[in-house]
Amino acid sequence: MLKRIQYNAPVTLSFALISLAALLLSQVDGGWANTHLFSVYRCAWGDLLALPRLFLHVLGHASYSHYLNNMLLILALGPGLEDKYGSRSLLLCILITAFVTGVAQMLLFPGTAVLGASGIAFMMIVLSSMAGMREGKIPLTTLVILVIYLGGEVLNGLFRKDNVSQLSHILGGLCGGEFGFLLPR
Repeated sequence: MLKRIQYNAPVTLSFALISLAALLLSQVDGGWANTHLFSVYRCAWGDLLALPRLFLHVLGHASYSHYLNNMLLILALGPGLEDKYGSRSLLLCILITAFVTGVAQMLLFPGTAVLGASGIAFMMIVLSSMAGMREGKIPLTTLVILVIYLGGEVLNGLFRKDNVSQLSHILGGLCGGEFGFLLPR
């Protein structure tokens, strides 16, 4: 019997809802919010929004399908990660991953902007595959995930010309791997 709805996984749910609000805002304002708040690109450090954009770019999405593709993975993986590692740890993982992917974008691709939570999704994919890791043993599923997801992104980055930031995917996955080793079990 259903008694009440619980706001489980507050970081995951809040991230998804704030990202949806950012998408709606950008659609209402003709894209101004995505350009000025929810994208990261090289700019002068005197720009007051330069530092916030290093974190906010993961909230922006170009379209509803872009948002949906990222949020389906995040909403599927995030609650389990929050249960295992705690909300505070997952929030810290999200913030670090956003910062790493934002700085890399600014330094390596000065002529382009990037937005979206795919780096966060890839971080969660790899981190969740490592959740069952035991002392001295790496789960085979982690290696398969690394080959399929990250290997595919390396190949896509080398051979495909599209509007997808494979670097964000790769860095997000690497962050997830690092967190998998660092976070207490």
